Amino acid sequence: MSGESARAGGKQLTPNNVLITKRQALGWSRNRAARELERIGRGRGLSVPEIGTIEKALYRHETGRAVCRDPLYIELYCLAYEATAQDLFGEIEPTSVANGEKFGVRSHKFVAAYIGAERVEALAAGGVVVKALPRCGLECHSADIEHTEGERCLYVWPFGVALFHVTEELELPNIACLAVWRRKTYERELEWASSYLSELTGSSAEASYVLSAYWLHTPSWLGHEMDAALRIMCAPRVLLERDSEATESSLAHAELVERALLSEGYAPAEMVPFGIKGISIGYASWSGVVYCPTAPRRALAEDELVTIELATQAMWAYCEYINRQVEQGVDPKVPEMYGWRFLRGVRSRLTNARPQETGQHRSMRTAILDTSGLIDHMSQAIDILRETSER
Repeated sequence: MSGESARAGGKQLTPNNVLITKRQALGWSRNRAARELERIGRGRGLSVPEIGTIEKALYRHETGRAVCRDPLYIELYCLAYEATAQDLFGEIEPTSVANGEKFGVRSHKFVAAYIGAERVEALAAGGVVVKALPRCGLECHSADIEHTEGERCLYVWPFGVALFHVTEELELPNIACLAVWRRKTYERELEWASSYLSELTGSSAEASYVLSAYWLHTPSWLGHEMDAALRIMCAPRVLLERDSEATESSLAHAELVERALLSEGYAPAEMVPFGIKGISIGYASWSGVVYCPTAPRRALAEDELVTIELATQAMWAYCEYINRQVEQGVDPKVPEMYGWRFLRGVRSRLTNARPQETGQHRSMRTAILDTSGLIDHMSQAIDILRETSER
């Protein structure tokens, strides 16, 4: 390293030899590296500067004239050199939040399985589950479950659906940690639920999916980042590479993506808002739901959100069973009292406003139903059951 490279303005510089070595190992000049970074960035749909600006930044980052803190450049370097942020820059700071604090959120997981009306009847008759309060007019039974991780409750509906509601209190430094935790625990929850139901019923049972709703009670973001943060939490998978495992490397990449999205904003068209300015911020998507009561005494209650999700996921799992039977070339068999007329009635109950319903509740219900695709799912199941009943 020349004296000019080692010093600038009398200040000792610390070159980033990892960046230099990675570039040289590929046989790239700085100009070639700048062109590759631009190509990668545009391929990812990122807003990248001109090549001359990238080359100048690359020179400053390599020679130590500037510490690389820009999420865009960090991500580009990681992609170009197939390395993690820790590999290239050492320890990286956590995502920027207000005063560096962690955020507090309650995670509600809904783990669904179809076990059949006969098994549900047997569980109720045997006293394994007891009658619970109806959810959106749907009669059900429930039982609390002892478990070392979070509060767990099993709900069963007479039309054959079993649904676990798992509640966990989380305190995290950034949303990337939530995304990695979510991916890691989903597979574990499906395995646990399948095993538990199989043992409980004495026959094979398989949980089919997990959906999450997040109740953000202690936010750590300020200004425009607050809205972007909730949108990311609504669909945290956006931070992770497709099919990547939940590792330290995937966490580092997720943190970089999170920084960029918090800075640039994140507003996918398919995400539906249902908050009210000055009272709450809420979003629903195919991936899940997030809600933050900024004025708790005027906002929705947490149980209102949970109740809607329990009913929605119970019906979704039931319709999934019906539609899956058809896809396998079999006419679905369901108890007559839970046939197409029953589904038609539930569809009406879920979609039509109630006389005492508030505007906030209606907005939430509509957003969740629209993004879940449940109404189309139910309509298809109604047509199937009506057709098979007329044969």
